[in-house]
Amino acid sequence: MNYDDTLQKYISRELSPQERSEALMPPLQMQEASELLMSCRPADYSASAIARAVEDCDAQLLGLNITAMRDASGNPVVALRVNVRDTSGVVRSLERYGYNTILAGSAPDSAMRRRAQDRARELIHYLEM
Repeated sequence: MNYDDTLQKYISRELSPQERSEALMPPLQMQEASELLMSCRPADYSASAIARAVEDCDAQLLGLNITAMRDASGNPVVALRVNVRDTSGVVRSLERYGYNTILAGSAPDSAMRRRAQDRARELIHYLEM
């Protein structure tokens, strides 16, 4: 088998804890991707139900990890990565399935922000005429 270097180091346990964490869930690279943190009672946890909740709003689940964190009630916190920038539909769908969303957001995109600022300036220019 031909493994890439990181995979080979992961298998042989040569990576530091930080490198292992980044290998499992790398920083967001996609422009159209977001991360969410949600919690649920251990008895209510179902990876397939979470995936179904995400897919019900035409999003794709890119990653799902149970974290070492707990919410205020002591329930486990689950990290999700989805392929949409606007997470509002995913949040609503997760809540319909009985999951509690703690945090939802997308990676900052400076080019997108610049484009929005340019459009706002153009609008202001036209309004001033």
